[in-house]
Amino acid sequence: MNTSKLLALGIAAAIAVSSSSAMAASKGAKLFKKKCGTCHSMEVGKHKIGPSLAGIIGRKAGSTDFKKYKALKGSEIVWDEKSLDAWITNPKKFIGKPTAMTVKVKKEKDRKLIIGFLKGE
Repeated sequence: MNTSKLLALGIAAAIAVSSSSAMAASKGAKLFKKKCGTCHSMEVGKHKIGPSLAGIIGRKAGSTDFKKYKALKGSEIVWDEKSLDAWITNPKKFIGKPTAMTVKVKKEKDRKLIIGFLKGE
């Protein structure tokens, strides 16, 4: 195979990968808006009914300036993929007590897309 054909195949593969990544990000954004966007924003410091989720990965739960924290205030939880997955699967079960968050995302693929969106993927 000559160099130009290899280059064309490489470019096509790169486009396919970036296209599927963009589609996943778009699906994650749509799911976030549908499942989480009523109560949370992705703008730094812009809180709604719940706190802004901008920069949530690596952040300690209950650590923003959001004044209405109750269930997570003083928690030792640091948000990562595993803790977010458990939280959005069943918040009450995750922390062992009632919380204002009532949305549960049952489908694993939906949780992965939302978490990917929160990570900026």
